Amino acid sequence: MIILQISPEFEPGTGVGGVAAALEARWLDLGHDVRRFGPHEAGCAFLAAPAPGVRGRARHAARVIWFSTVGTIRARRAVRALPEGAVSICHNDALAGDVYVNHGVLTSAMKARGHFAWRMMRNPLHLITTVRDLYRYRAGVHQVVVNLSDSDCRTLVGSYGLPRERAVVIPNGVHLARFVPASPSERDSARQALGIPRDVAVAVFVGHEFERKGLPLLLAAASDLPDHHVVVVGGTPQQIDSARADLSAEVAARVHWTGRIPDPRRALAASDVLVLPSAYEANPLVVLEALASGLQVVATPVGSVPDTLVNDDVARVVDLSVDGVRNGLRALAASRRVTPRIELQARARDRAAPTSWDRVAQSYLDLFENLRPRRTPTV
Repeated sequence: MIILQISPEFEPGTGVGGVAAALEARWLDLGHDVRRFGPHEAGCAFLAAPAPGVRGRARHAARVIWFSTVGTIRARRAVRALPEGAVSICHNDALAGDVYVNHGVLTSAMKARGHFAWRMMRNPLHLITTVRDLYRYRAGVHQVVVNLSDSDCRTLVGSYGLPRERAVVIPNGVHLARFVPASPSERDSARQALGIPRDVAVAVFVGHEFERKGLPLLLAAASDLPDHHVVVVGGTPQQIDSARADLSAEVAARVHWTGRIPDPRRALAASDVLVLPSAYEANPLVVLEALASGLQVVATPVGSVPDTLVNDDVARVVDLSVDGVRNGLRALAASRRVTPRIELQARARDRAAPTSWDRVAQSYLDLFENLRPRRTPTV
């Protein structure tokens, strides 16, 4: 089968790009002809390089607008040029493709964070994206929309006018061969590299959006847990400086910042528990990666989290509050004192196993087989 993926990024570890890259790798392994339509094909590769501060945000906004307009025109040409029987799948921005993967609902994210009207009005890109996606779902641009969670599927059907027969749910997956529990020596080595004592409790946070994903809640909770260290993966230097400035000297000594790194596995290896007290998520990959790595998880009940986690000795689903995070960390620390680490690692990995990329990629292939013959997209 020929599969064209349309995405503004294809790099592992970049959210949308990580999903596109994982699907591409699995389909190639199965012998399919997988092709890319990305920033280069859209003509906006010059906007893809990251930049700090205001310049970086402006570049991101320009790329989204370009990929949504010029990129749409070029992507539709690429789709029309495919032979019969080929399938096109779009991951973000462009209004083209037989299948669209909804990686998150912007309005849901803004409402979850509070002050919805102010957040929407202060950023014109939010308004542009909302109007674009209203058109996407109501005009029948795509044959099928894949949602990563039941909650996002309900939102698109109930609020965006997406016909229910064109909505399906396929969650993200996890590389079970890549994310594996660390051995005791690997754990010690990872902690030594980060400057973390060998026998303390370690919570890890992974994400570039500190506020939305709840880093302030974790840091506030850690201030009351002197036996816990925190590893923060992600963020720009400016974000890190701002977050660090709010910490007391005692807490700052227990927080370890890695910045943006291409591979979070060393940070996961050094840790006991992932903490993701997010205001909104669709299907957080990092939760699955942490479970596959044998970590416990504290997370808020957003997106697919309630479908993946239950309150037990492996995970805690908590309120979006400092108390919720603190109590979740204390409960899991207590379970580590009575349950051998190797048992907790095995239970966590079992929780991730049903969402391997092998199964997810096959779910997409099954979906492709049931699509109508490819047609020219409507304008």
